[in-house]
Amino acid sequence: MGRYVLKRIGSMVITLFVITTFTFIMMHLVPGGPFTSEKKLPPEIERALAEKYNLNDPISTQYFDYLKGVAQGDLGPSFKYKGRDVSGMIGDYFPVSAQLGGIAIAVILLIGVPIGVISALKQGTWLDSFVMLFAILGVTIPSFVLAALMIYVFGVKLKLLPTSRWASPKHMVMPVFALAAYSVAFIARLTRSSMLEVIQQDYIRTARAKGLSEGVVVFKHALKNALIPIVTYIGPMAAGILTGSFVIEKIFAIPGMGRMFVESISNRDYTVIMGVTIFYAAILVVMVFVVDLVYGVIDPRIKIDED
Repeated sequence: MGRYVLKRIGSMVITLFVITTFTFIMMHLVPGGPFTSEKKLPPEIERALAEKYNLNDPISTQYFDYLKGVAQGDLGPSFKYKGRDVSGMIGDYFPVSAQLGGIAIAVILLIGVPIGVISALKQGTWLDSFVMLFAILGVTIPSFVLAALMIYVFGVKLKLLPTSRWASPKHMVMPVFALAAYSVAFIARLTRSSMLEVIQQDYIRTARAKGLSEGVVVFKHALKNALIPIVTYIGPMAAGILTGSFVIEKIFAIPGMGRMFVESISNRDYTVIMGVTIFYAAILVVMVFVVDLVYGVIDPRIKIDED
């Protein structure tokens, strides 16, 4: 187990190194510069800014300095916000995105998995058809369309919910639902198909023949084995949701990482773009690692390769 963890940590470090390098190269290939705008700055100010942020150094020097900073947790200064550094900005904005994402993930699991199980157990009934209709609508309607519809209906027309900010439980309802809707529908379909496959296995028929209650058969034997593809999807999904939905946070004016990332692109704030990309990649590789460990907990037959 120890060797496996060390190997995975090594592969995660290599992955982040490649992503950091690729992101750095891409940012330097983009036409223009971080201080390029519609209102052109005087040449002497541009030179002073370039000197301040070491942009006149050779690319190789900038690259190794950036790698050194990333290794120390320093993602560099923001080019657009005076006195702000990227690590500090992520520290300020990520808790909001994490709160939004954490609630959305809870909603996804508490709704998606149960209705998928119910749909599988009631296959061919009106309830199954209703769940599948919901799932199809959920995966086909884009989140920004759903968000706009909710704002119009519940915010503008009915005036039941606030349409922006992140200040109270009422402010959370629409963005959480808009963020979770696609994954709820996808998890429901995935759970249904996985459960249908599992409940047709011989060991499920054997468990029922032994006189075990339906609850024990479904939750102890069937659902546990049906969770493998669900966990596989949840890992990357959780990484994306926890780091903030770019569209949802922008629509609802939520001060999270997603909104910060969108604004950094508009502002050509290259260090923020690179920092958020690396931070997201770090969470993603960690979540994939956690998923691999959870496999062994869910199904002891899955052994961790020590070779």
